[in-house]
Amino acid sequence: MDRLRSITALIAVVESGSFVAASQRLHSSKAAISRYIQELETYLGVRLLQRTTRHIALTEAGRDYYHRAKNILADLDDADSAVGANNASLIGNIRINAPLTFGTRYLAPLWAEFMARHPAITLDIELNDRRVDLLEEGFDLAIRIGNLADSSLVSRRLANSHAVLCASPAYLEKYGTPTKPEDLTHHQAISYSYLPTGDVWHFQSVKDGERAIAIKARMHTNNGDTIRAVVLAGQGIALQPIFQVGPDIKEGRLVTFLPEWSGPSFGIHAVYPSRKNLSLKVKTLIDYLAEKLAGTGWQTPTT
Repeated sequence: MDRLRSITALIAVVESGSFVAASQRLHSSKAAISRYIQELETYLGVRLLQRTTRHIALTEAGRDYYHRAKNILADLDDADSAVGANNASLIGNIRINAPLTFGTRYLAPLWAEFMARHPAITLDIELNDRRVDLLEEGFDLAIRIGNLADSSLVSRRLANSHAVLCASPAYLEKYGTPTKPEDLTHHQAISYSYLPTGDVWHFQSVKDGERAIAIKARMHTNNGDTIRAVVLAGQGIALQPIFQVGPDIKEGRLVTFLPEWSGPSFGIHAVYPSRKNLSLKVKTLIDYLAEKLAGTGWQTPTT
């Protein structure tokens, strides 16, 4: 049995979600992938995967073996890199999760340069606004926006941003412009489903302190682009990250209001499972993203 090949097959199946996807990822056949894993299970004397016609899941033993094996392969990648030409070549795959809008708008333009710098690194990028479980789902790195909850994960702040109130000029002309936070309760709000405070929006003023306003949501959605589209169409107000609506404000398509009241500030973070086992390739990617995003300086445009 080629144990290294079998371990690689197991990791590919777990991270890809199926034998077919794993075979495509490894440029092998589905039958070969299945054989490698069967040989590994026979060698270990335990079942690593529970298989049904529609679903593949790790057993308890498989989960422990997967995490240990993944770290071992990461160490091997680092060893390969360390003995390369003056460490100029980094090797291996990096699996990344990022929010859909931020990943499309701000991260997508960065990947090509990183790949050009490190031609032996492959990237597996998944974009969605769901809070993934890095360990269970096999991600090396996630980009998360907001104030992070305490957890066993390790994070590095890449950039800062904040949220602003905004609406289209047509909406404000029709329904009036709020002059105090309490006025928001009389307006149609387009609400982000994953906002930690739900339908309670928080604001702060140097003069008047803090306010927590329970808004009436006309619509809930888990996607920032959907919120932007609906607000641009004049169907409500939103509390949105400035990186999402800044260009619209600058061009006059959206208008901010209540300037004396600031919305929540938050960080944009790289999150990863463990500093102890952080591979060289993942560290290199985090350093690269920090380099590219550190000077972004998202500020509210003046119209």
